Amino acid sequence: MSTATVNPADVERVVREVLVRHLGARSAPSTVRDSGIPILRSVTEPTPAAVAAASRRPLVVNISARHVHLTQEHVEILFGPGAKLTPEKDLYQDGYFAAKETVAVVGPRRRMLPNVRVLGPCRPDSQVELAFTDGISLGIDLPVRISGDVKGTPGCVLMGPHGVVELQQGVIRAMRHVHMGPEDLEYYGVRDGDLVHLRVESPSCTTVLEDLAVRAGKGIKLEVHLDTDEGNAVNLERAVQVELVKPKPCACGH
Repeated sequence: MSTATVNPADVERVVREVLVRHLGARSAPSTVRDSGIPILRSVTEPTPAAVAAASRRPLVVNISARHVHLTQEHVEILFGPGAKLTPEKDLYQDGYFAAKETVAVVGPRRRMLPNVRVLGPCRPDSQVELAFTDGISLGIDLPVRISGDVKGTPGCVLMGPHGVVELQQGVIRAMRHVHMGPEDLEYYGVRDGDLVHLRVESPSCTTVLEDLAVRAGKGIKLEVHLDTDEGNAVNLERAVQVELVKPKPCACGH
């Protein structure tokens, strides 16, 4: 979900005003709000190009509900020979979609989560991403991993309308993370793989979630992904402001 309806012209105007006030002293601009519009906190002195990019792409925080990624081979086993994923809804990142297809995820002792959505496009390895409470329900001790890092993780059984796939590994709790493009990396002064914090301000529960992994790539929109447990814990549906904050270096300089 996006936490505000943003007018790009308003955002650009406010960002420019903040920069004029603060960059002369060579300090990073603080969070500023104008008519409820959240302005992003920079952790370094950004270039004009980075500021312009940030004003066009405000911070979006989305809850990533339980879902499954499949290889094409597993798509055909689960849904029939020659089957392909059918896009139902585009996701925020270009080229990614929620498919019409769903599967049942079966854990130890035959505990099951029905109708878990498949996301596309297909991947080289099948993977199941669940929240902590989903793991409890299935009886699986979920490791926290970056999506795609499935070596040594638990497995499960996937049931589709045409067949069954037994995954030997690939069931994880996705580490909370933020997607960034090159301009976003420059604006926040971070690199791919760095960790940042997310501050969520809501009427009853202002919270800082630490250690979001930065996941960078060309053509990527600025977007934070939390799972359902994390989104509920910070009352994200009622958030009035969100911001990314770079952790302060420790005493040892790291």
